[in-house]
Amino acid sequence: MSKEKKIVPITSGATDKGQSLKTNIIVTEKQQKSNEQNTKNFEQGVLYTITMEELYDTAFPPKVPIVDGLIYNGTYLFVGAPKVGKSFFMAQLGYHVSMGISLWDYKVNQGSVLYLALEDDFSRLQKRLSKMFGMESTSNFYFATMSKSLNEGLEEQLSKFMKEHADTKLIMIDTLQKIREVGGDRYSYSSDYDIVTKLKQFSDKHNVCVLVVHHTRKLQSEDSFEMISGTNGLLGAADGAFIMQKKKRTDNIAVLDIAGRDQADQKLTIEFDREHCVWNFKRAETELWKEPINPLLEAINLLLTKESPEWQGTATELVEKLPDMQIQANVVTRKLNVLNSRLLQEYGIQYENKRGHERKICLKRVADGKK
Repeated sequence: MSKEKKIVPITSGATDKGQSLKTNIIVTEKQQKSNEQNTKNFEQGVLYTITMEELYDTAFPPKVPIVDGLIYNGTYLFVGAPKVGKSFFMAQLGYHVSMGISLWDYKVNQGSVLYLALEDDFSRLQKRLSKMFGMESTSNFYFATMSKSLNEGLEEQLSKFMKEHADTKLIMIDTLQKIREVGGDRYSYSSDYDIVTKLKQFSDKHNVCVLVVHHTRKLQSEDSFEMISGTNGLLGAADGAFIMQKKKRTDNIAVLDIAGRDQADQKLTIEFDREHCVWNFKRAETELWKEPINPLLEAINLLLTKESPEWQGTATELVEKLPDMQIQANVVTRKLNVLNSRLLQEYGIQYENKRGHERKICLKRVADGKK
C-alpha cells in the first residue's frame, strides 16, 4: 500500500471503477430447507442440529467484501466522538461504493447505497457532497433524513427499499441513537445486544452491509473498543467495529481502529483534507496477513481460460481434469464448499454444487480476481 494517496474530486474521465463480483448465488434447496426447518424448530422451542458431515457437505453463499479487506456483509459499528468527521467518512464511503471507485488502495464492489443521514437535512447534504466531489454525481446513492425507529417500522422501510433496489450493498445509519427503541432499560446489555441483533438479522437476510454510526463515551481507555458508548452488548452482537479517534478535535490526523469477524484487525492513520472535506490514507500500522496460495484454487484458475470460462461436471470428472492434485472426489467437493469465498474473491470464479440426477460442480469465471 502506498504511503500516501490523496483523494480529489472525481471527473467522469478519471474514474477507477472496480468490478462488482456477483453475489446472487442461489442457495441450495437442501440449505433452504435447513434454514426453514431451523426457524420452525426455534419457534417451537426445539434445538435444530446438523452433523459435522452435513456441515462440510453444504455450500454456503460466499462472503464477498463491500470494500476489500475492510467491510463485508453484516452489521458494523462506526464509532467516534462528536464532530470528529464520521459523517464525512460516511459520505465518502457511500460515494465510492455507489461509483465502484477504490477507496484509497482498497478495491470496492459496486452497488447501490442508502444513507440515513438522520442528523442532517437535504440542504446540508447538498453543500457537503458538492464540496467533497464537485458536480460529479451518481444515480444509485440514496439519502433519507427521517426514518422510523426499530420498534416503529424501520425494518419494514428498509425491506421495501431493498425490494425496489435489489443491487443495494450498503446501508448507513447515522446515528444509532436516532433509531434506538425507547424503553426503561434502554442502556442495559440486553437492550444494546438486542438492537444490534435485529439489524444483523436484517443484514444477513438481505445479504447487505449495515453500517451504524455511534458515539464514544467520555471516559478514556487503553482499549479503544471499550470507549464505545453503552454496554459491551453493542460490540458483542456486531460483526465488527470501526473506532475513529483524534488526539485533539482540531487535528487533521485520525487513527482508525478496525476489528471484525471477517477481516483482520487493523489500525490505519488517515488525514482530513479540509479543502475537499475527504479522508486520505496515510499509513497502516502493520501489513495485512495474507493466506498462502491454495493449490486447488490455483489449479481451478488455470482450468478456466478466456476461451473456456465455464466448466460443469461431477467431482470425479473434475479430479480427472486436475491430475496433479492427487485428491479424492468427495474431498474436492468439500474443499470447494469451504473455499468458495476465496475462489470468488481471489480468482473471480463462481462455484455452485447442483443437486440433480447426479451432483454437478459448476464453475464460472464472473470477474477478475485479486490474483
